[in-house]
This record gives sequence, C-alpha cells and structure tokens, in this order.
Amino acid sequence: MIEPLTGKIYDIQGFSVQDGPGIRTTVFLKGCPLNCPWCHSPESRLFQSQLSWISMRCTGIGKCGRCLEVCPNQALSPGKTVKHTVTQEDIQHVRIEWNNCKTCGACAAACYPKALTICGTDYTVDELVARVSKDAPFYETSGGGVTISGGEPLCQPEFTLQCLIRLKERGIHTALDTTGYVPYDIFERILPYTDLFLYDLKHMNSDAHQAVVGVRNELILENARRLAHDGGKMQIRIPVIPRFNDSPEAVETTGEFCKSLKDAVTVIQLLPYHNLGVVKYQRIGGAEKILEAVPPPDEKIASLKRILEDMGLPVTVH
Repeated sequence: MIEPLTGKIYDIQGFSVQDGPGIRTTVFLKGCPLNCPWCHSPESRLFQSQLSWISMRCTGIGKCGRCLEVCPNQALSPGKTVKHTVTQEDIQHVRIEWNNCKTCGACAAACYPKALTICGTDYTVDELVARVSKDAPFYETSGGGVTISGGEPLCQPEFTLQCLIRLKERGIHTALDTTGYVPYDIFERILPYTDLFLYDLKHMNSDAHQAVVGVRNELILENARRLAHDGGKMQIRIPVIPRFNDSPEAVETTGEFCKSLKDAVTVIQLLPYHNLGVVKYQRIGGAEKILEAVPPPDEKIASLKRILEDMGLPVTVH
C-alpha cells in the first residue's frame, strides 16, 4: 500500500489579514534554508518536529510533574523555583536537557496545561485541504483564501504543489509566502496554481545577504525576474532590519529592482523589525545568537515608505 503524501506543519492560523487579500487561513510549513537572525518564527527553521516549552503555562512539578514520570530519555529533571505569572505562588519548573530530547512526544501528551508541546505535525493533503476549506465562507465574503507559508514551503515542494492544485479545484484563492531560494523549476510547477506570491527581498547586496542570512541572493533575484516574465504576481515583502537594510540607499536599491519587475508587483510591504521572536527561541532551547535590536521608530518607517512612493511604487506597512 502506498503511503499518502504528507507535509510537516507547525501552525495553521485562521482569520489572517496580512498574508494576502481578504480574510485568509495561513498554513505554516516547517523547514527553511535561510538563517535570518531576526526570524520571528524560529520554530520554522528545522525540517523535523521539535519540543517546545512555554514556561508561563507550567503549573509546576508540585501540582503536576507528569512529564518527569513519562520521559524515557532523561531529558527532564526538576528545575528552578519561580513565581507563577498569574497566581504569584512559588512553583518548581522542569529543567530540559535539550540534547537528550528525542521528540518522542510522551511529555507533551502527559502535560495537561500544554506547557510542553510538539512543534510540527504531519498532515496529508486531504487532511489539510479539509481543514482550511472549513473557512471557505470567510474567503467568499472577503475575497480571501489560503496562504501557504513557512519556513520555506517550497522546501516541501510536492506537498505544497498538491495542496495548491486541490485548493484551486475548489475555487479558493491561493497565495504562497516564499524566500525565493529554491530552484526555478519548482516555481514553474506551482505557478499555474498560485494566484499571488508573497516574495521576500532582504538585501540587494549579495555579500551582505550571505554574511547575515547565510546564502547569496542571486538565485532569489533571478527567480523573481523569471516569475515576473512568466506572468506571476508578487507582493514584495521587505523586512526592515536595523543596521542591515534600513538605510535610504538600501531601500532605494530594492525599489529600483521592484520597478524592473513592472506590473508583476502588486504592492510592496514594509515589515518593521520586532523582537517577538526572542522568546520563541527560548521555548525551543535555541542557543544560537539572535538579533536583539530596538524596533525602528514610526518616523523611520514613514521616511522609507516615502522613498518608495516617490519612485511610483505602491507601498503598505505591516
């Protein structure tokens, strides 16, 4: 018997209004080839499932402690005593030895307050299409649809393709949020079933791109050109990152590239840096260095927006 095609998904968010037109359901797939230090979804990076611990949900070993009893890999032990964020009573947290965790899920299954969860669930195409189709009334009344995001959803190309095909068969508007860092033949296959690409552009200088993000940008830019040539529609997304791409010169250079794509670009979104991802690194035991910076002030974002508007480009800020 042939096993059904599955994709690994770490979140499904309904009533999304920033991932394309109308009210949408956004599906987040795991796995990304980039290593952006400002990533607000660090749980998207790995291609495999992983343990996540939300400390504020933990009721303490004294009231629960089930996770300690069921872990077969000695990954959990009694930890430090802290004040509960709501009741202010003293509770003893668990301590996680992340290197010992085999992601078996036993602790998550036993954790009734859902402080411990497994990030990354396998869905078949049928399961996912059935889930997002429940929100069809919102799509129909608002001009919305389904956005497949990540991570980089095209790193799970066959699953993403089959989902897009099935959604189009149901008349649902489709959008794909992408880094652009995949071979173009993958874009060619999904283009007929993708109404809109949410396309990230981080920096026009390839050396700077590689130094910070971990990969060069030539493939990303060439894929954008080819998509524009082949009829793809793109909503360009520019994360505005302090000390990386927030200078007027950097934004103007990106704007010139967007102009070269002509009417393939429907709008440019400026996405100001925020530090909400920092706590997520702690939840998954992240030890690598991440960006912690002051979010750019509104006046800064407004000035960058004016630069692009003065170039004749449509711009929004999210």
